[in-house]
Formats: sequence, C-alpha cells, structure tokens
Amino acid sequence: MFDLVADIERYPEFVPLCLGSRIRSRTTDTTGADVLVVDMYVGQLGIRERFVTRDTLNRSEMTIHIDYLEGPFRAFENLWSFHEDGPESCRVEFFAEYEFRNRMLGLLMGSMFEMAYRSISAAFSARADIIYGRPSLGVRVNARSL
Repeated sequence: MFDLVADIERYPEFVPLCLGSRIRSRTTDTTGADVLVVDMYVGQLGIRERFVTRDTLNRSEMTIHIDYLEGPFRAFENLWSFHEDGPESCRVEFFAEYEFRNRMLGLLMGSMFEMAYRSISAAFSARADIIYGRPSLGVRVNARSL
C-alpha cells in the first residue's frame, strides 16, 4: 500500500480533483527517506490551482509526510501512516490539515476539498482493489480546514 500511495504520478487516474502531478526532483535525506518536490494540479468546475509540496517517503517508518512549499494555501500538511493488519491487509491513516490563503478561493474550493478528502478513502480502496485484485486496506481519513 505504501507504494500505491507513493505513486504520485498516477494520482490523476483516480484521486478526486487531481488534474495532474509532476515530480520536480527526487533526493534522499540523511535518514534514507526519499524526498520529492511535487507539482500538484487540482480543480473542478473551471477552477484550477497548482501547489507545490515536499513529500518525504519514509519506508522504514512506513509514513509519507507532505509539507507545503507554495501555492494557494496559507497552510497545508498531510501525513500517511501504514500499519500491517495481517498477511494481505493494511490499515492506512491519512491526516490532512489546510487553510486557503485567499478567503474567496477558500469559499469556492473549500467545499470541493472537503468532499474530496471524504472520498479519498474510497478512491484509494478502489485503486488497491484494481492493483492488488482485492480490497486490502481500510483508510481512516482525518481532514480539517483551519
């Protein structure tokens, strides 16, 4: 499941509101984690925004931490945690916190983001079913707007 979530370039195929993604750079930090700088394009109903994140994929701790670098947010942070739930099963926890920089954009896009975060669980579960041929995770989503 870690690999499925780490496959950021495939997000436009199944993640709600994701119109595109591009990895700008890939390095390794002092702990051995992969660090990606990612351009993410999101939108709906004619509204399109780009934001840039630093994604730290720490396979040894089974976490993916996403820090905000630039874009329409004042604050944006995500954390994925993966927990083995049996030989062919994984429990995934997803925490998201965000605040739009522009109040008007927040009003326009905020409800779309709330809806997207609620449907992330279903999107990743469905993707796991396609990739692995069976449902293999339970995603618990905790998202909040500041």
